[in-house]
This record gives sequence, structure tokens and C-alpha cells, in this order.
Amino acid sequence: MKVIICGAGQVGFNIARYLSSENADITVIDQSRELIEKITDSLDVKGLVGFASHPDVLESAGAADAEMVIAVTYADEVNMVACQICHSIFEVPTKIARVREQSYLDPLWSDLFSRDHMPIDVIISPEIEVAKAIERRLQLPGAFDVQPLADGKVSLVGLHCTEDTPVIHTPLRQLTALFPDLHIVVIGISREGQGFVPTPDDDMRVGDDVYLVADTSHLARTMAVFGHEEKEARRVIIVGGGNIGLNLATAVENNHPQVNLKVIEVDKRRAETVAQALQRTVVIHGDALDTEILEEANAAIAETVIAVSNDDEVNILTSLLAKRYGCKRAVTLINKTSYGPLIGTLGIDTVVSPRAITVSTILQHVRRGRIRSVHSLSEGFGEVIEAEALETSSLVGVPIREARLPEGVIVGAIVRGNEVIIPRGDTITRANDLVVIFARSEAVKKVEKLFAVKLEFF
Repeated sequence: MKVIICGAGQVGFNIARYLSSENADITVIDQSRELIEKITDSLDVKGLVGFASHPDVLESAGAADAEMVIAVTYADEVNMVACQICHSIFEVPTKIARVREQSYLDPLWSDLFSRDHMPIDVIISPEIEVAKAIERRLQLPGAFDVQPLADGKVSLVGLHCTEDTPVIHTPLRQLTALFPDLHIVVIGISREGQGFVPTPDDDMRVGDDVYLVADTSHLARTMAVFGHEEKEARRVIIVGGGNIGLNLATAVENNHPQVNLKVIEVDKRRAETVAQALQRTVVIHGDALDTEILEEANAAIAETVIAVSNDDEVNILTSLLAKRYGCKRAVTLINKTSYGPLIGTLGIDTVVSPRAITVSTILQHVRRGRIRSVHSLSEGFGEVIEAEALETSSLVGVPIREARLPEGVIVGAIVRGNEVIIPRGDTITRANDLVVIFARSEAVKKVEKLFAVKLEFF
């Protein structure tokens, strides 16, 4: 599989890291020599310094026989032109572009990226994807990650273990005995920055981040079992009226009419634009780090503050200030990975990483074959893969305990028609079942054999 990645920033670097680990032939283009040197020193990829939208640069990168181009430079126009050239001149089959400017994404111009105009197969808008991810977290307070799977029948949920979690220090095998009718499987535990796939004898401890797959109809009970019975927020403050803030506020207005929403925006002109675009939301012009502004927004009685400005430091400090005033929960957008180790000690409840969400979204479109979707867990921990089991799969027709799952792989759920089956050792997978599997990053390639179809991109 030959892939050209345009842009060696954080998103381009992480996509290259994922794909190069699976032995794909990767060439990365960026106009920054420093970024190209960094990515070629760190990864087994080829690097090319130049403008990603120039035909001669794309030709040098091997566009003539590339199967996919992923354009994630900082400029929307460069991404779009790179895809156009790859289609018109080099006939690259699959073209993915990151597009930030909301004007391009307006439904009025929905045919702009069609095959007859500017042919791009998949448009990724980080701002829209991040807003969707935060909205899902609002619907399930207490979870730091929520991802619907199998057409919403199954959910991937990330939860923090605290001293109030009733099931800490309980071996996972005992969860089944304690809650026999609760349809969940713990698929991953992150402890002190190290992730691992738990065995039935492992337990959960205070401070752990736990990833589990659950029957969506059992989510409320699952949250109670883990000590997270937080009520859905009715009073919410959004800090930052940029594209993410506006997209999120619009979604809250449309889908959660019971929520009392306030937006704080420091730029006066942008605040006026946001106020005109929203119907019921109160927009406050001011600096969220100003205590008077937080008082005006009633931070003391707000249940959730969502800090999504363009400045990581402002987001962190605003979240901490709002919580000090009495706000119960903070959802904080952070771009810089170096802040990661600090967050847990500061008291921020949920961190949102635009880079991780964008990479995960792109990977869903990269994988093909019988793969329905892919969701990447934090910082390369692993991937939750939703795939259809074929008759020839070694997973079909035998109990899961005899299926010889590779190390670092666990089956989280099986969906058969409308039935959700939470697998046990004696569960037998049938042909055409939809199987939700978690695989550590190093085990993703081995999952191919389970489905008797390569987890390649075509």
C-alpha cells in the first residue's frame, strides 16, 4: 500500500506513525525541512521538502502509483489542490483532505467536492469532529471518552476510577458473578501512563483510566456500577466562540433544548458573529480568565465548563478557575501533548485532543475490506476495530477461549442482527456477525488472521 501524506505536523506525523507500523510505503511532503527531518529520523518513512500542491513535488513523491493521498497541511486550499492534482493528473484512487474553513463545508455548496468539481473522497473537519466528540461526552457525564459502535447498539466508554468507584480492587472475573446481567467487557486499563489489556485476574485501582465496551441499553447501570452517576448538565459554559465553540453551541441548541448555555468569547467582533448565529444562547464578550466575567456567566452554579479556545493555557487556567468557583466538571481542549502528564493532578475531568480525534477519524476511512470502523484510544494505546466475521475466519465456529487470540487482543462485543452478545469464554462467533475487537497497537496486524481478510486499506 503506497500512501502520500501532505503535511508533517502533529496530525500528519501520527497518521504516518500508525501506517508505517503496518509496513505501508509512506512518503510525507512538507515545506518545512525541520519537520521532514524530524519525521524521517523518528519513523520508517520517506520525506520530501516542497509544496504539497505542486505537481512536480507530488510526482517526485510517487503520486503516479500511489493508492491514497491524505492531505493534512495547515492550509485548506493546499489540501484541496493537492487532491485535485492527484485526481486529474495522477488518477490516485482515494483522496482524503482536512478542511477547516466552515464556509467550504456549508450545505449550500455540498457538491463542491463531487467527482465533477473538486474530487475529494473524504472531507475531515477537525472542528466538527471535536464538537461531536464533546457533545457525546455531555450526554454521558462521568465518561472521558464515548464512541458509538455497531450503529449505536454498542458503546465504547472511557471512565476514571476514583475512591468512590465501588468495583476497585475487584478481579474482573468477579464482575460477571457480581453483575451477571450487566453487558460489559473491560478491554483496556491505563495505569500511570502505561496501557495494558487486562486478564480476568487483573483488578482496577484508584487513578486508573478504564476502557470498556457496553451494550448501549446498559450504559446508565454501567455508570452506576463504576460510581459515576453524574446527572446530565443543565447549565453549561463554553469558553471560546471559534469554530469548535460555535459548532458545539449549535448542536446543544438543536439537540439539548433543556440546557441553559452561555458562551464567553474574548474577541468582540467574533462574539457578535456567534450571538447572531445562535438562538437561545447568551454570548458574553470578555476574557474568561477575568473573575468578573466568570461571575457574570454564573460559573458557581454551572455543572460543566467546556474550554475550547485556541490557547491551551487559557483553556487549562479557565477550567481550574471555574472549578474553584464551584463548577462541577471541566472539559478542556488541549493540543500540546507535553501537558498530558499534568492534567490528572490538576483536577481537569476530561481532556479533548483535536489531533487524536482527527487521526482516529482519518483512520476510519483508511481501513477497508470487512472493517466497518476504527477508533484509536489515547496516544497509540491501541485500536477498537469493528469488523464483519467471514465464514473463513479462524474466529468463526469455535469458542472464543479456543480461538487463539493474539496477545494484546480481546473481543469486546458481538452483534448478531439486533442482538448484542457480550462474549464469554464459551461464546461462539458465527459468520456475518459484527465483532468489536480491541487490539494493542503492536497486535493490529495479527488481527488480520482472525477475519481471514487482511486489515489492509483495499
